[in-house]
Amino acid sequence: MRPTAAGVTRAVALAAALAAVGLLPWLSGRDPALTVLRARSAEQEPTEEALSAIRRDLGLEAGPLSLLGDWATGLLRGDLGTSWVSGTDILPSVASGLQVSLGLMAAALLVAVLLAVALVTPVLVRGRGSAGAFAAMAAAVPEFLLATVALLVCGVWLGWLPTSGWQGPEYMVLPALALGVPAGGLLGRLVADALPAVLNERWVELWQGAGVSRTRVSFAALRRVLPPLVPQFGMVAVGLTGGAVAVETVFAVPGIGRTALGAAKSQDLPLLQGAVLALLALGLVTGALAALVRRRLLGPALRDAGLSLPPARPVRAHPAIPAALGALLLAAIGWGLFRDPYAVDTTARLAPPSWSNPMGTDGLGRDVLARLGHGAASTVGTAAAVCLLSLVVALALGFVPGIASGAADIANALPPVIVGILVAAAAGPGTGGAALAVALISWPPLAAHAAALVQEVRASTFLTAQRAIGAPPLWMLTRHVLPSVAAPVARHALLRLPGIALALASLGFLGLGAQPPDPEWGLLLDESRAYVERAPWAALAPAAALALLAGLAVSGAAYAQGRGGRRTTGRTVRKETAHAV
Repeated sequence: MRPTAAGVTRAVALAAALAAVGLLPWLSGRDPALTVLRARSAEQEPTEEALSAIRRDLGLEAGPLSLLGDWATGLLRGDLGTSWVSGTDILPSVASGLQVSLGLMAAALLVAVLLAVALVTPVLVRGRGSAGAFAAMAAAVPEFLLATVALLVCGVWLGWLPTSGWQGPEYMVLPALALGVPAGGLLGRLVADALPAVLNERWVELWQGAGVSRTRVSFAALRRVLPPLVPQFGMVAVGLTGGAVAVETVFAVPGIGRTALGAAKSQDLPLLQGAVLALLALGLVTGALAALVRRRLLGPALRDAGLSLPPARPVRAHPAIPAALGALLLAAIGWGLFRDPYAVDTTARLAPPSWSNPMGTDGLGRDVLARLGHGAASTVGTAAAVCLLSLVVALALGFVPGIASGAADIANALPPVIVGILVAAAAGPGTGGAALAVALISWPPLAAHAAALVQEVRASTFLTAQRAIGAPPLWMLTRHVLPSVAAPVARHALLRLPGIALALASLGFLGLGAQPPDPEWGLLLDESRAYVERAPWAALAPAAALALLAGLAVSGAAYAQGRGGRRTTGRTVRKETAHAV
């Protein structure tokens, strides 16, 4: 069988990702010998003799391509190398961290399944309805924000559960909830929104008329719903690997995500290579298992049939909801813009909210409201630039769907946090690196949308007529195809703006994005964790801003989807009326 374009692109993208991991010591732009010297002894002078001795000891003088080959050969033997910092073998550290992370992910997956069942059961009982606003908000809230709030409320204020470590089952509860609730909200929403349309299909009425039990009909409906949604479930499981980095960091869980983040910050690149490979393998294996489960659910007769679900009814949202959330967020930002975010007053450190400081002050006495307002430019402004870049890439790749789909499979297996760790290891942490990391994996949904629209426009009757009269291909592209595709994809990109801003904030929270004293929202939340027990208001302000941003993403998307559904219905009615006349 000849390989398809998507298969070739998938193989090339995977090889490029592995090569990037293997070449981290040289992509970083730093002398690896200097990094090792600093890790072993911060006081030793970096003389040429000392650096040369380290290069000989590590074999760095062989050149990047030769060492890349040695690294790949070691992988085939199961040898991940030796840590630059501790001098120990990397494989035991990676295996230990992976074991902890798999346990956490299993507990989070259990939470996600239980929440999804709770959201889907009412729809099966009533035969109608949807997952509702709770599922949408649960799916939109990022794991690092939920983890911080859970630590603050359940761990610090109420003292119900331990807030750090990994010493028993009780230490797993809060991390599993923080990691599993967003996944469960998304799974429940996907299934619950698809079920009403399936339950209205003709076969359900026939089965009920034949006296088939409601339980059997419900299981058959779930079997009908699941196969087209299994790829989305695989992406949810991939998202757990990225969310685990933030959750493990918040709760000090010694998992593979926290290991990767610590290795990136200490420039222990061999350990980082092993940890990232483990996370990448988790994502790829999850995607392969999702494809296998889908094939088994479909059975041999339908595997190549391209089974799809009937269209779900659009989610309705009143325009006042996104308008109110946006107005509240803009009011806080505008109020903060008139204040100085960098003014330090050590006499007012960790001051509670007052008339002079409406949201209190941070550990250096800086006004939290001012930093929140000025941080919007770093958070939302950078997200707008990433949106624009993703839109341009998606429009270009939408015309070559075979090539784009293969690269998209690899991009979907890499959460933003993992790419952010790699970019930070290569270029150092910063706003530009975080933007690049999010841009590298944010284009696949837009490209898939653009490819579907391109195919639809190319198959239209009016374009066939243009070809028949001899219209030049470039003229048809610029006058018909591109204008018909660009506007809907641009609206899609705009709806993804809050989600991209949250991804950037998560990188800032982990120290991979904006650096102090930049008032970026994720960085503000991270800085406030050190004194969250004494001054919780410093953490609540950026947390509330990020929660409003998540709510704006959910309500704005629902309102746009509802308007799109009404416009589609209107066009269908007009077409049917015209045909009837």
